Amino acid sequence: MKKISSIMLSILIISALILSGCGSTSASSSTSTPGIKIGIVQIVEHPSLDAARNGFLDALAENGYKEGENLVVNYENAQGDIPTLNSIAQSLADDEYNLILAIATPSAQAVANATKNTSIPVLFTAVTDPVAAGLVKSMDKPDTNLTGTTDMAPVAEQIQLIRDINPSVKNVGIIYNSGEVNSVVQVDLVKEVAEKLDLKIVEAVATNTSEVDQAAKSLVGQVDAIYVPTDNVVVTALEAVLQVAEKNNILVVSAEKDSVYRGAVATIGLDYYKLGRQTGEMALKVLSGEAKPQDMPVEVQEQTDIIINLKAAKAANITIPKELLDKAAEVVE
Repeated sequence: MKKISSIMLSILIISALILSGCGSTSASSSTSTPGIKIGIVQIVEHPSLDAARNGFLDALAENGYKEGENLVVNYENAQGDIPTLNSIAQSLADDEYNLILAIATPSAQAVANATKNTSIPVLFTAVTDPVAAGLVKSMDKPDTNLTGTTDMAPVAEQIQLIRDINPSVKNVGIIYNSGEVNSVVQVDLVKEVAEKLDLKIVEAVATNTSEVDQAAKSLVGQVDAIYVPTDNVVVTALEAVLQVAEKNNILVVSAEKDSVYRGAVATIGLDYYKLGRQTGEMALKVLSGEAKPQDMPVEVQEQTDIIINLKAAKAANITIPKELLDKAAEVVE
């Protein structure tokens, strides 16, 4: 009897330990389970788009949504490849995400197509013309499962800035990818502004980053300045444009400030980090249930600043008028 009791006691102790272990694992699992799951898709990596992503995540973190605690973020980058982008978008649509962030127009178009028969809320950022891209029905009332922020640059002011820096400019080059609807929209706007300012626009097309260098070289001898729009292909390979421009003393004005930090001479431009934060603040309303994308107007960035890279100007033998330097919010030296 004593032997049997001893065996039974051992079994009870082992059982208790096993049950105790199971209970501990279960509790740990439940406390570590994140409450929110967000997918992020980006067409390509370059400083402007990366800044928008960081701004978005910072806005969430500052409002209680932190990775590793109550937030899981699945970040995917298509590296400029459209079939890969479409595959990523479909994968995100097939999973159970509380929200998807699409960065840049091609990403937003791919996600819009993949989620059109779902109820997944989608926010976009760095999209120039959401209506022309087929993402929303109107800027004021999207009436789709998408909304977000536009990076439509103040094109008229930026082209005027070229003249303000150098009044003798007659011919302006613009390098862009004709396959990106956001770039085509910007080129059309540039042409409208140029006509009013009696400027001739010379176009150079680059469908991928390896073609940007040759596109820039094709403008040498034809233009006095180059305007760089918010084109993902061109901005990714911006250094190729800057090398050609500096060597030939050509003024480069960009549509956003990160390109000025990299070596463009000037911009009246957008801050993509702030644009991303603004998108993150919209996401907070969606995640809390306060609003739905279909009812949220597409937002624009309210403030743009003059940024001048004096070092780049000197390298290209370009003189910046003192009145512009005095008005600049930031001067890179």
